[in-house]
Amino acid sequence: MTLHNRTVRQDVRELGTLLGDVLEEQTSRRAFETVESCRTTAIDYRSGDLESREPLATELNNLSPHQQRVVARAFTTYFELINLAEERERVRSIRTGSQEETLEDSLETAAAELAETDVETVQQVLEDVLIEPTFTAHPTEARRKTVKSKLRTIATHLETLDERLLTDKERNQVWRDVDAEVTSLWQTPQVRKRQPEVADEARNVQWYLENTLFDVVGEVYDELDDAIDEEIGHSLEIPKLFEFRSWAGSDRDGNPYVTPEVTANTLERQREVVLEQYRTQLKRLSGVLSQDGSRIDVGLEFEAGLEDDRELLPGSARTAENRYPGEPYRQKLKLMRERLARVGDVRPGGYEEVDELLEDLEVVAKSLRNNGAESVVDAHVDPIRRQVATFGFSLASMDLRDHQQKHTDAIAAALEREGIDYHGLDEDERVELLTDAVLQDEPVIDLTDTEGLSEDSERVLTLFDELGDWQTEYGVHAIDTYAISMTEEPSHVLEVLFLADQAGVVSLPEHCGLDIVPLLETEYALSGARRIMGTLFENEAYVQALEARGRTQEIMLGYSDSNKENGFLAANWSLYKNQRRLGEICDDYDVTMRLFHGRGGSISRGGGPMNEALLALPNSTVTGQVKFTEQGEAIAEKYGNPRIAERNIEQMLNAQLRARLYAEQRPEERVDEEWIEAMETMADAARQEYRDLLESEGFVRYFEQATPITVIEDLDLGSRPASRSGERTVEDLRAIPWVFSWTQSRCILPGWYALASGIDAYLEDGGSEETLQEMYDEWAFFRSTLDNAALSLSRTELEIAETYAGMADADLRDRFFPRLSEEYERAAELVTTIGQREELHTRDWLGENLERRNPYVDPLNLLQVYLLDRTHRTDIEERTLRLTVKGIAAGMKNTG
Repeated sequence: MTLHNRTVRQDVRELGTLLGDVLEEQTSRRAFETVESCRTTAIDYRSGDLESREPLATELNNLSPHQQRVVARAFTTYFELINLAEERERVRSIRTGSQEETLEDSLETAAAELAETDVETVQQVLEDVLIEPTFTAHPTEARRKTVKSKLRTIATHLETLDERLLTDKERNQVWRDVDAEVTSLWQTPQVRKRQPEVADEARNVQWYLENTLFDVVGEVYDELDDAIDEEIGHSLEIPKLFEFRSWAGSDRDGNPYVTPEVTANTLERQREVVLEQYRTQLKRLSGVLSQDGSRIDVGLEFEAGLEDDRELLPGSARTAENRYPGEPYRQKLKLMRERLARVGDVRPGGYEEVDELLEDLEVVAKSLRNNGAESVVDAHVDPIRRQVATFGFSLASMDLRDHQQKHTDAIAAALEREGIDYHGLDEDERVELLTDAVLQDEPVIDLTDTEGLSEDSERVLTLFDELGDWQTEYGVHAIDTYAISMTEEPSHVLEVLFLADQAGVVSLPEHCGLDIVPLLETEYALSGARRIMGTLFENEAYVQALEARGRTQEIMLGYSDSNKENGFLAANWSLYKNQRRLGEICDDYDVTMRLFHGRGGSISRGGGPMNEALLALPNSTVTGQVKFTEQGEAIAEKYGNPRIAERNIEQMLNAQLRARLYAEQRPEERVDEEWIEAMETMADAARQEYRDLLESEGFVRYFEQATPITVIEDLDLGSRPASRSGERTVEDLRAIPWVFSWTQSRCILPGWYALASGIDAYLEDGGSEETLQEMYDEWAFFRSTLDNAALSLSRTELEIAETYAGMADADLRDRFFPRLSEEYERAAELVTTIGQREELHTRDWLGENLERRNPYVDPLNLLQVYLLDRTHRTDIEERTLRLTVKGIAAGMKNTG
């Protein structure tokens, strides 16, 4: 059976040829020949036909500013198109693997493992699992929305060519449309002319939820249901396994543009989007449920529900009866659509809770089953029920977030009016004051009295004042989580509890409308986890809040800042250790822990294959519930294409089901003490080497001179500022531009630096390569850590990085670049030795990917260096420089 008509090589070749034709048509033959010359020269060097890149650099440097811009645009557009070709190849691989039953990490393989235990355990594992991807607006998406839209259209045409049987005439028509879209893409500005607003970021997240995930989730549930029936032979109840959450429009940390008004507008728009989706689905269902009421018995429960709706909406009921005489299901669906239209409306009769809609769908399903229409329920009703259970009336529940210092300052300002010097209290005194305030009935501060306060403090108090109104209007579940950045003391958590109490969102012991989530990201916070969490779990007020939230404590771990502070290896080990520690603390206090992994798209910020990451977590931390951030270009890559989105979710679910089963069977992960000691030695030495690099005199200047950080800070990637205070220090710089800058210069230092120093310290201390190889083979954490470092090492190009280093002052270059090079070379040697392989990476597709891409990234890198090194740039050169950043990001398929 032939599933596909094309290959990735064919797609790359024909898209490249088409782009060349468009380039010549839109510019000139000379421009086309210039781009071709740069392309072939870059390929000649990579293939060994040239001894150096000097001819390419000379050619690029001698071009006019206009010609340089054409070259930058050509290679940037090339990568945008080639990324589509590779996406199509991923889809081919998924479809072929599914047909041949060779897909790894499938739901069938998860069901097969579950089948090896008893049915009760399987049901318990299913009940325990809840996966919460959380979409953030962190500015790591370099492409404009307009550009993404055009590329998505081209992707749809490629799918048609690949998967449909077309006549020659039809095929020519499709290519005509591709030609038109590529031409339009060439004429469209690649670089944003304005900074995105928060509303833009929120709409971007909503697009993926509405256009991809809304349909895909139901298919994943169906696949799991079928797999369990096939492997286990019992009809088990599949509970809610996914919940999507968002920070877009509600994450205030470092972003002054996320106002209460923006949050309110985001909540309203999300509700409108999801309700319209349900109305559309019910309208479609109405086309299916055309049963004649005189030939079936709909049942007493259905009749009673329909009669209740008629009494609730008499006018709409008459319309339904006139439009659908004798068709009870259609009448019911018409009234259900009307009730959805009245959610949040001044008119009565709307659904008050999402459970009411689920009950109506269950009544319809039960009636159909009783009339022998089980297949209709499976095909048409159950998918809607899954969607409603997953997306509710909010599409994605929103998390609030802000920096702990903002809460402290706002409370201090408000309490000062009451004669209390909050800033003057020590930690124990703050905890006591906040606890007493939460437990007493009368409010302590007036959240509406913000006159004379700083802008930040006014914003904090206003937010909490409006939070109660939002929960009343949209439901508690629509916005019920508050993450606290840089949590380092118990009082930082109690401050949010206090503010929520003053707002009426918390009323203990009966009600707590917030999960309060400490974000532990500094070494001080992580090492003090027992001090922080233990104090909270013994605090009278906080214990009541925990009880009201089902004794579940969400704790967020910050991968990005931990890496930037400690380096790759030390950060990974610290996070692993502290996850185990947090699991022990929660077990000691009989609290269910939900870890929230603050992961970024790049390896250095916690990225990498999600299914492997989930399986590498310590068993003691796998409670079944897991939450993680999805951000930037990773969202587009994972969720832009429905088939890839489905596969991504399937792999997550496979990993989490298996991880929870393993945790049930082996609650305490057995890790050899010798391995623990080895990791301690390696991590300590790696952290020392990494910190020594960052704190070396002149390193910040080297970073500024040898990477395009100054350009990246000015790019309109997102609504949030690039640094916290505008200072040029590594500590103050946000993790995203820090990683983005090194990625652009092809020296992906945050993903591997000090790994070699750490391993060598262990070997010099008497350790053996054999032990490290054993750790790699048998310990998922260590294997995942080294494999992720290998990905960053594979994408690093020292020759290109050396060209960037050439821009730095000679003394800085001579001090730092050899140090980075030696660390890289030794790390590459150690990773291949420990992994017992010849290549750095273990993925064949990555080798093909790099071979295909590297020659085309080189001209953009060399052109970027030339422009960065110019003392004065014209406007066109400035625009070209910014375009090279976009092009390299597309070529590397990664920013920060």
